[in-house]
Amino acid sequence: QVQVVESGGGLVQAGGSLKLSCAASGSLSSMYAMWWYRQAPGKQREFVAAVSSGGTTNYADSVKGRFTISRDNAKHTVYLQMNSLLTEDTAVYYCRVVGGDFSSWGQGTQVTVSS
Repeated sequence: QVQVVESGGGLVQAGGSLKLSCAASGSLSSMYAMWWYRQAPGKQREFVAAVSSGGTTNYADSVKGRFTISRDNAKHTVYLQMNSLLTEDTAVYYCRVVGGDFSSWGQGTQVTVSS
């Protein structure tokens, strides 16, 4: 079983920055991808960014150039650096860790961007 815990959310003004962290623990395989999703009130959960076990990254068009995903394999942790935040980035941000035989979600961390 793999546990996933997000942290780093909070309240920030538009144009500001936040850095989210997601730590995985438990029965991790040697190769796993790490993903960030978000869900705004009244909307479906959507993909934000992902990083493969080899370090390849992928971003939603809405965050390209503003968000950066990175991972520290030694710490089993993925980060999401969010810059130039917009009010529409307000959402609960979820981390997902996917390996060969598991897929685990965290509980989410709230990000609120005020105008």
